[in-house]
Amino acid sequence: MTSTPELAPAARPSFASTLAVYLRPRVLIVMFLGFSSGLPLALSGSTLLVWMRETGVDLGTIGLFALVGTPYTLKFIWAPVVDALDVPLLSRWFGRRRGWLLLTQILLIAAIIFLGACDPATAPGMVAFGALLVAAASATQDIVIDAFRVESLPDNEQGAGMASYVAAYRIGTLASTAGALFLVTGFEGLGLSKGDAWAWGYYTMAILAVIGIFTTFLAREPELRAGAAHPDKRTHNALQRVITSAVGAFSEFLTRDSAFAVLAFVILYKLCDAFAGTMTAPFVIDLGFTRNDYAAIVKGVGLAATLVGGFAGGLMFRAFPIATSLWIGAILQMVSNFVFTWQAYIGVKLWALTITIIVENFTGAIGTVIFVAYLSALCKSPQHTATQYALLTALAAIGRTYLSSSAGFLAEAVGWGTFFMLSAVVAVPSLVLLAWLQRSNHFASLAKQDQAFSDLD
Repeated sequence: MTSTPELAPAARPSFASTLAVYLRPRVLIVMFLGFSSGLPLALSGSTLLVWMRETGVDLGTIGLFALVGTPYTLKFIWAPVVDALDVPLLSRWFGRRRGWLLLTQILLIAAIIFLGACDPATAPGMVAFGALLVAAASATQDIVIDAFRVESLPDNEQGAGMASYVAAYRIGTLASTAGALFLVTGFEGLGLSKGDAWAWGYYTMAILAVIGIFTTFLAREPELRAGAAHPDKRTHNALQRVITSAVGAFSEFLTRDSAFAVLAFVILYKLCDAFAGTMTAPFVIDLGFTRNDYAAIVKGVGLAATLVGGFAGGLMFRAFPIATSLWIGAILQMVSNFVFTWQAYIGVKLWALTITIIVENFTGAIGTVIFVAYLSALCKSPQHTATQYALLTALAAIGRTYLSSSAGFLAEAVGWGTFFMLSAVVAVPSLVLLAWLQRSNHFASLAKQDQAFSDLD
């Protein structure tokens, strides 16, 4: 097949304009929605588990609470509802996307308050129900935020939007983990009982969730959504509209050129990074580092490197064409795995671990932001944005969750140094697919599509 050069921007954006994109109102809106998305995750997860253990809940019961996270995995099942149906009154007043945002945020605040009012020691069943409500509302909010971001930002702002989103998401998660724990300690210091302190810690998190509501009020309904026709509204049967939306999302995507190659690429692109990342914690401990070393460097320095890498990925995606950005991200992710091989031979040296973790988190964040911006570029069908994006992220999770599950067996069989060299080789299939998609003009068609979208803006 004869290849056609990928469409390039008429003029390469200057460094100043590349930085200025982060201050654009729609990018700032996405950033604050990122905080709203990151805040509830730990409230039904790690923070809740600390609360339960402090009240004496047995480890077996605590372990079962991992199932509370199921809505985050299965959210693509009800994503067609978000695409097909309006929220009574709210969608009429604010638009479909903002109407759904307000509904999920109100439900999320109510669920957090309900969970905070429960007592893990006397009513673990009610706690499980409350945690499930928080997770379901949070997962639904993620569906709507993803669709809102994709529809609000043209491709040349998706990288910046995703970088801002990821940074704010991490801050939101930090607020509901370390922040919540410090709050509980502070409330106990004021004389509250342990149960009341935990309750008020959760109530405070519910107050922070109001940031999402204020952000939604300040946002504009995406123009693509506002101006798009909805043929499915010709039928008044809600169930039929949902089914039509789900079938339409699948069929619209699968009839595109190179659809199955794109789906395979989505599964494999982050596999190299996930394959090594799965083994980071046992690798660090196995070498002889302490838990405190792990916490300070992997979680502390690593978080800072992730935030910087996220913004760097956003700058790259704006400065270069989609394919070029994906090549940069893929190669950086692959090369970073060799740094772990170097660490394995260096041994227990904190300065070396610091370098290794900085490189791994920095490059991984670049790859993530570029990859998610690419997924956003794939989801520009106005009737199916939420469903298609939820499906693509579910496919991406296959590589992260299932294909990387054999990493431990490989590391045990070949040793750490060889394992990380082999984990870099795992990137090769995605590079082959990337080259094939570039030759088949896949990225040129995305550029044309985004130009058409920009003309509406």
